[in-house]
Order: sequence, then C-alpha cells, then structure tokens
Amino acid sequence: MGAAAADLEARQLRILARVADLELAAQQRRLGALSIAAAPPSEDGAGATEARLSALLAARGVRDFAFRRVPADYYDRPLEERRGLLRADSVAQLCKSIVMVNTQAAADVVDCSNPKNSKYYVVVVQYMARLNAENIKNFLYELNEKQIPKKRFNMRLAPEEESHKLTGFVHNAVTCIGMETDIPVIIDEAITKLDEDFFWLGGGEVDLKLGMRTSQFLSAFSPFVVKCS
Repeated sequence: MGAAAADLEARQLRILARVADLELAAQQRRLGALSIAAAPPSEDGAGATEARLSALLAARGVRDFAFRRVPADYYDRPLEERRGLLRADSVAQLCKSIVMVNTQAAADVVDCSNPKNSKYYVVVVQYMARLNAENIKNFLYELNEKQIPKKRFNMRLAPEEESHKLTGFVHNAVTCIGMETDIPVIIDEAITKLDEDFFWLGGGEVDLKLGMRTSQFLSAFSPFVVKCS
C-alpha cells in the first residue's frame, strides 16, 4: 500500500470513529433527557416506589430506564397524547401489565411456584394491540410438552382485587417489576421487535410510568416471549 493510500485509509478510520462517537453522545443525551422525569418526593411518600424500582432494576443490570410523572387525567387522553407526555417515539411503545389467571388449572395448581404451569401470569402487551388469550393457552400447552391437557389452560383477566393482592399495585399502576408475588412474566413478541428497543409501562403508581431498554429487560428478567396479540 502506498503512502497516499495509507493516509487516506487513516483519515477514513478517523472519520468513522468520530461518527461513532457522535452517535453514542446523541444516544446518551436522549437517555439523559428521559431520566429527568421524576417529580420530587412529596410528603405523602411519593418517590419511594420509584426509588425501590430503580434499585431493583439497577441490581438486575438494567442501566437504561426512566420514570415519568403524568397528569391525573392521563388515562382519559388518547394514545397519541399519552405518547407525547412520555416523549415516546411512537404509541407502539406504550404498554400495560395485565395479571391473568388460569381458571381451569388443576386443583393442586394454586400459586406461581412453577413458571411453566402457574396459576397466574403477568402479560405485558401494547395498548394498541388486542390480546389473544388463545395464543397464550397454546404456548403454555407446548411449554409443558403437551403433557397437560389443553383444556387445563384457560387464561382470563384476574379480578382487580386479586391483581392488587398479588402485585401490590392498584389498577392502572400495575408493573411487572417489583411485584409482591413472583409471578411469571410473558411479554408480547411484538414489543421485542420494536425498532426503538424501548418500551413504557406502569411504574407502580397511577401517575408514574416506567420506560426501559427492551433488550436489557429481556436479559435481566428472562420473561417468556410469546406472540400473544
């Protein structure tokens, strides 16, 4: 290789390195902007939930996450307005955690001790999606290698009181992070395929929302990934 060619290659490498540095800096600024969401703790104890969930996420190795406080009428607003309040890239990133109960489980299946055949599951699904319980039923049937009759799987929305008791979170505050009970988690496959690699869900309080890097969530919590919408 001649001197001129070597010099050209060196300049190209420097340019590529500079571009990579700029892209990294842009990503860090974006995550930094997300991180300033939390309101200061109030006298009624607000902020304790955020601190607890933050510590749990950090302990699991989730680095890219953020909290946002939202207005009291958040759930009265259309999805596009909610997206704006969270500064999400698209409404596809707006998700919810739903506690589901297997109403046809065998009499000896009463808790969540067996993730493959649990009485309850928490399903994370997009707001814009329509949950398909039949897909979850089929997944659990296959997960148990067809050794449990398919009729023993009938997933239905758990009553609100039951959901509260199991998770410790009230309606519209449910999150799959830091629940009172170690309920197996199912995440819709569609969420894992979002280009942004970031999704939002409840943050443990009605007016608190939690967003995190999808890939880091998958690594930290190892949920079942199911095409359930």
